[in-house]
Amino acid sequence: MRPRGRGDHDSLYFTYPRFAAPTARARLTDPAGVVIIGAGPVGMTAALALAAEGVASVLIDRKETFNDGSRAICIARQSFYILESIGALKPFREKALGWTTGRTFYRGQQILEFSMPDAKTEKFRPMYNLQQQYIEQFLWERVAASPLIDLRWQTELLAVAQDDLRATVTLRDPHGDYSLHADWVLAADGARSAVRAHCGLRMQGDNHEGRYVIADVRMDHDYPTIRRALFDPPSRPGGTVLVHRQPDNIWRIDYQLRDGETVEAATQEAEVRNSVATVLRDIGHDGAYDLEWWSVYSANTLALDDYRDGRIFFIGDSAHIVPIFGVRGLNNGLADAQNIGWKLGYVMTGRAGEGLLDSYTPERRGATLDVFANATKSTRFMTPPTHGWRVMRAAALSLSLREPFAGAFANPRQMVPYTYAESPLTQPDDPAFAGGPTPGAVVCDPPLDDGHLSDRLRGVSVLRFGDGPDLSALDDIAGVQVLTLPATGEPAAGFAARPGTVYLIRPDMHVAARWQAADPPVVAGALAALLDRPDLRPDLRP
Repeated sequence: MRPRGRGDHDSLYFTYPRFAAPTARARLTDPAGVVIIGAGPVGMTAALALAAEGVASVLIDRKETFNDGSRAICIARQSFYILESIGALKPFREKALGWTTGRTFYRGQQILEFSMPDAKTEKFRPMYNLQQQYIEQFLWERVAASPLIDLRWQTELLAVAQDDLRATVTLRDPHGDYSLHADWVLAADGARSAVRAHCGLRMQGDNHEGRYVIADVRMDHDYPTIRRALFDPPSRPGGTVLVHRQPDNIWRIDYQLRDGETVEAATQEAEVRNSVATVLRDIGHDGAYDLEWWSVYSANTLALDDYRDGRIFFIGDSAHIVPIFGVRGLNNGLADAQNIGWKLGYVMTGRAGEGLLDSYTPERRGATLDVFANATKSTRFMTPPTHGWRVMRAAALSLSLREPFAGAFANPRQMVPYTYAESPLTQPDDPAFAGGPTPGAVVCDPPLDDGHLSDRLRGVSVLRFGDGPDLSALDDIAGVQVLTLPATGEPAAGFAARPGTVYLIRPDMHVAARWQAADPPVVAGALAALLDRPDLRPDLRP
């Protein structure tokens, strides 16, 4: 919503483009390898992940421009690695505001300051703030430059059907209806997914009672780029307020609705302006501001039982809805897109067997359930669902005024990459390790003489330390590369490595297996299991 007298996309700081529906009609019905429904951040990331593997896709969206308002604004460190892997990093790094610190206040008094793990040697900061319009614009710029992605705006899904061999999607744009066949379909069409509805699927989980208004304002305010949480402030007695700085002098304010306050009343412009003004006084801003945009959301934990339905995969909010606390929604969706992107890419280019796709739901639904476990704790603290929870929260916050340790109860537990420990792709660990990234975890990214380790990772990588086994037979087979690092120094220490240590690393930087000492046949067998390629075993054994 925007102030009276301004259109839906009449922004104070962002110029929304207008995209036409396809006018060239001759090849619209040509079969496609992958059709992606929804060109938001998750859908575009999936298309770019496929393109990075050499796979073409048709990407559709019913809108004529990007989503309005800031919406998802916090991009985690691991998501920057995803953006780098799809070639979209540069504008994000130039525009986004990095941050490491959060401060929490109770009745105006600071009770907690937390810092996310960070170091000068890290390639990226733990978190970045950037409005969703820019996220979509920067991804679109990369999509528009790719010859492998056919993006069709103003195109609506009418129906989707499938059999054992293919899927069929029926589409409508202002010029007419048409159908095309696809090998696979990715549903990235959000919380109200049309694909999910056509498949007759419903998400299961909990709807939390707390509702928040999001308001973007433009103002001169010199507070640093950190996350601020205000509990029981004068502006919202008994409620919660979150404040984030964004680029272009835009500030994001999330404030909880009061008990008995209806969404209809709370989202009236006059009420929003009044609420924003009182919040700004709480953070010490008495100057002028411009109201840019506002919306409302509730904190839900909902997910499909299975993220795959035959030849259709669900990614992002079409598969799961998570609370915003801990900035997990967008980042979880980008990880979905990368996960299915590299796997479909390997399968469709013949580098992996189709069994690889069976790992998508266990891995990404597992990640969602982990998000639920952490985000639900934060949600219950941010928006207590019962009188008992409200009493417990009030007691913890009151205690924090006297005892510093109690402030930790208000820590939102920011998102960290999920460890695929239970994935069918993850090999049992070698008990000889006393540290380092375990199988299923994201690898560390130590600085090297010429950059970081991640700059050298490409596709499936075998990382060897020192004078280990001769793995040259693996190099450049099935998209695999072999890298060798010294068995001494900081990189080796981060991997708990010694001469002969070997790590098998997936394209998404997760560890598939590791050994302190491994013969080439063992590594070859793990590679064959990872890619569902039993035919590789005899070829790779000496």
